[in-house]
Amino acid sequence: MLRSWKMNLEVDPASNVPLFVQLSRAIVRDVERGRLSPGDALPGTRAMAQRLGIHRNTVDAAYRELIQQGWAAAEPSRGTFISTTLPVKTPKGFGSSPRQRMPQQPAFPLETPRGVREDVAASAARGVLIFNDGTPDVRLAPSLALARAFRRVLTGRARTTLGAGDARGEPLLRGSLARMLSETRGLAAGEDDVLVTRGSQMALFLVAQALVRPGDVIAVEALGYRPAWDALRLAGARLVGLPVDGEGLRVDALRTLLAQGPVRAVFVTPHHQYPTTVTLTVARRLELLRLAAESGVAVVEDDYDHEFHYEGRPVLPLASADRSGSVVYVGSLSKIMAPGLRLGYVVAPAPVVRQLAALRAVVDRQGDAPLERAVAELLEEGELQRHARRARREYLARRDALAEALHGALEDHVDFEVPAGGLALWVRIREGREAGGWAERARAEGVHVTAGHSFALEGQGPEAFRLGFASLNPTELREAVRRLARAR
Repeated sequence: MLRSWKMNLEVDPASNVPLFVQLSRAIVRDVERGRLSPGDALPGTRAMAQRLGIHRNTVDAAYRELIQQGWAAAEPSRGTFISTTLPVKTPKGFGSSPRQRMPQQPAFPLETPRGVREDVAASAARGVLIFNDGTPDVRLAPSLALARAFRRVLTGRARTTLGAGDARGEPLLRGSLARMLSETRGLAAGEDDVLVTRGSQMALFLVAQALVRPGDVIAVEALGYRPAWDALRLAGARLVGLPVDGEGLRVDALRTLLAQGPVRAVFVTPHHQYPTTVTLTVARRLELLRLAAESGVAVVEDDYDHEFHYEGRPVLPLASADRSGSVVYVGSLSKIMAPGLRLGYVVAPAPVVRQLAALRAVVDRQGDAPLERAVAELLEEGELQRHARRARREYLARRDALAEALHGALEDHVDFEVPAGGLALWVRIREGREAGGWAERARAEGVHVTAGHSFALEGQGPEAFRLGFASLNPTELREAVRRLARAR
């Protein structure tokens, strides 16, 4: 049935939503509100385009969208009409009327495993500056290069990546990683020795599940990486902290611990120790490998921030000198690209990789194959390596800007060494000030910092801050330090 329809439609050319989508949604809303009825005629594409001041092709696309969704029907030589059989948007109910809101609590008990903490990310308010944990700046992400690689993957012959794949990860990426790690980090690994994961945290979780039996003693750095501790505890580990000094993990403390009883594994961040940024010395690396080979202790090496080394030649990973098969090496590509692009990896003997892949398949049948193929292409083309070099130059400038600002505003109140690498500074507070209280006052000034107690396995922890500089540009860093100084 034809009837007049007083249009009250608007589209916003400045919106991120495509115009044809805006128009189709507006027409659906008018149908739902009763302003349009089944059988009503829609204006012709030319008339609609003139009324809204948009291109005729845009209207045509909106009408096609409505037809595909079942809201409209096209009749040859007559035009486009609201469908006489509208889509069912509300399924048929049963029993009593549907609930109006989600229950606040479940009707059943929940078992919270040991080591699991709620972690709901909260975005900062406008104007607040965050010295985060050393998270890279998403503004520097290689977005265009990645988008081009994605397009090639999703439109070319490699569209097989949209099907089921290998739980170990996309073979092309495993091969690319093996070559890169062999060339730049001396790992001498092959494709079968690499497992690709959705970020390093998944890698750590899988390693913990494969290694740990309930009650096993796992040695960790007494100041260290809490997410790794959570994964180990969830697997049933009993964590024992080993001291860290200016040369990294105290390996003599591990030898003492071994004399007291069996130790299943040691978790270590040797390159840029988390959170202090110190590098494990060559002598201690060799001693740790000897001790692991003698005792059968597994070494889980988290090569934290290896990509970001600014001065001199970086020391190769422990895994590069491991001849006994003691080291399980964990790394990440997320810091090179962006934190939201979750890509991590494990390098270990092939039997270990196969077991980790079997565990991974229980919770995640496979990874993001298109992303993995796209990143593999960027590695093969050298694009990711070029981006990493550009990012290193920028982060070096930011490190120096933060150090200069701290010297200028807080020289009499804090001590720190400028690290040779990594994305954060470990800043020790001089006597007379307490890190937790300072952090609270800083929050009121509009800057967030993380106090040293957050990194302690036991006890109060040091009076210190870990100041991540990567996500703030030099201007933002100087302002953040000014606010931190006002809060002292």
